[in-house]
Amino acid sequence: MNGSRIAAVGHYQPARVLTNEDLAGLVDTSDEWIRSRVGIRTRHIAGPDEPVDELAAHAAAKALAAAGLGPDAIDLVLVATSTAVDRSPNMAARVAARLGIPSPAAMDVNVVCAGFTHALATADHTVRAGAATRALVIGADKMSDITDWTDRTTCVLVGDGAGAAVVEAMDVPDGAVPGISPVLWGSLPEMGHAVRIEGTPSRFAQEGQAVYRWATTQLPPLARAACERAGLTPADLAAVVLHQANLRIIEPLAEKIGAVNAVVARDVTVSGNTSAASIPMALSKLVERGEISSGDPVLLFGFGGNLSYAGQVVRCP
Repeated sequence: MNGSRIAAVGHYQPARVLTNEDLAGLVDTSDEWIRSRVGIRTRHIAGPDEPVDELAAHAAAKALAAAGLGPDAIDLVLVATSTAVDRSPNMAARVAARLGIPSPAAMDVNVVCAGFTHALATADHTVRAGAATRALVIGADKMSDITDWTDRTTCVLVGDGAGAAVVEAMDVPDGAVPGISPVLWGSLPEMGHAVRIEGTPSRFAQEGQAVYRWATTQLPPLARAACERAGLTPADLAAVVLHQANLRIIEPLAEKIGAVNAVVARDVTVSGNTSAASIPMALSKLVERGEISSGDPVLLFGFGGNLSYAGQVVRCP
């Protein structure tokens, strides 16, 4: 096998919904202020008895069911997260234990908001190299655990959730398009201070204007370059799923990419910024609602913490 594809996706969000009106009771804000600045109306918040690995396992179980596979079909588990409380066992091992996956390679990937697309590329490389046959790739974050709920500049942004994809090997004949195209990735490590999760206890903080300027000016040519690596133009895309950071970033970025025929994921409006979970969760919802069809080319592009980015075109499962 010389390629890989996404066989199925799934997502999960906690039951509790936190509205803008609810937040107005915690900090000096309002529904109008939040909507006008970030476009978010609601977000889902996990309870104290809902750890990150539980969110991840729910999403992964749905992806496995959609693929028609059992736990024993998986030999690699990758979990993209930056909100793990413990260092060991890692989230991937805990998810594998919850699902009863026997003897997988199990690794966490911490690239914050670009974590899922980094993990997806890693799974693609591993499967194409023959080191794994099928992988579970999960983005899961419990941002509510690392949020200062007295800081209105950050607490209005965040939500909790998980999304997952089953990645499997496929044969790609000469001239055919793989299910997961080559990744374009990189970072600006000298700008790591722009998005931070630091301290004891850990708290999320960012330089919002710096991130906004970087995302809306520097990322469009990179996203177009990811399309070129897939042998496509942005006009060929059926959908664009960007990291769901802020509607004021998503909409101008999607426009500057030039994906004029694409559905643009706007899950941020009802889910908030769920970090590594945002891309797989938004993709899963587009599939679930039938807004994209099997085989459609979709650009996934994650960006954020460390001013890291990773993007690739995938074929819709």
